[in-house]
Amino acid sequence: MLRRAATAVCAAAIALCAGAASGADKVVFATNWKAEAEHGGFYQAVADGTYAKYGLDVTIRAGGPQSNERALLAAGKVDFIIGGNMMPALSAVKEGIPTRVVAAIMQKDPQCFMTHPGQGLDTWESLKKATLLVGKDGFVSFYQWMIADWGFKESQVKPYLFNPAPFLADKRVAQQGYVTAEPYAIERQGGFKPNIFLLADYGYDTYATTLETRVDLIERNPDLVQRFVDASIVGWYHYLYGDNRAANALIKRDNPEMDDAQIAFSIAKMKEYGIVDSGDSKQLGIGAMTDARQKSFFDKMAKAKLVDPATDYRKAYTLRFVDRGVGLDPKRP
Repeated sequence: MLRRAATAVCAAAIALCAGAASGADKVVFATNWKAEAEHGGFYQAVADGTYAKYGLDVTIRAGGPQSNERALLAAGKVDFIIGGNMMPALSAVKEGIPTRVVAAIMQKDPQCFMTHPGQGLDTWESLKKATLLVGKDGFVSFYQWMIADWGFKESQVKPYLFNPAPFLADKRVAQQGYVTAEPYAIERQGGFKPNIFLLADYGYDTYATTLETRVDLIERNPDLVQRFVDASIVGWYHYLYGDNRAANALIKRDNPEMDDAQIAFSIAKMKEYGIVDSGDSKQLGIGAMTDARQKSFFDKMAKAKLVDPATDYRKAYTLRFVDRGVGLDPKRP
């Protein structure tokens, strides 16, 4: 399963309603892709009743290649969305769109590059002598950071069309991917484990799988926002470290293309690379954000000319609802 397959047919979004008690606040939550393990904590909070415990009746509206969650949020059709990373939130500030990131489920962006082992492409620096398969969106985002901070060249890039065949056929190229997804396809189709270079480990320090909502909801009903953030965080702890079978069953129901092997691979990689639970989350809890980290990423994007340096990046997020240690368990792995 390739995460952003351009040829994928968008399955109809299936609303998944929590069995909340009478009188619970209704919340519509739009994800940024079809159901997958990378959304597992949210499905867990539905499956094990965590949202209901927090007085929420949550409907998960699964995304897909043709969906536009950000437009739905701005129009008031949904209450919360998943943002891929901080770049869309920074763009919203520039465009005057009144939204805020209220939590960051992933401490590390899963974006990575893969190479064939034993080909002299076994270090980050060695990628500078490789041909890099990069998608259109990646070229105008993280690859510009790679140019600005690491000296990569535009001439190295060839289009990545979300098909592993060119990478499998040429051992001297590197391919972009999500550490939780594309390496699984390579292992299955190519019969080998690729080298993996997670961009976050080389300074690409955006948060990912952010939770965003409208400023008016924050101002009008901060208690609801807090409960949704807290319940989602608890759901993620339960998903990563508890019994997640019911959540995985819901994921497969919403996305029939998903299977147990892919889900298990994705969970293992999230744990191995500390995608969700690492760094600040170890002390502050899953969902953690800090001003210092936000400034660091903004400065790098300004250097790469991806954002206007005059943008007030602090309007892209709020720390009001996170860093409270919700769900922290010192006994967890």
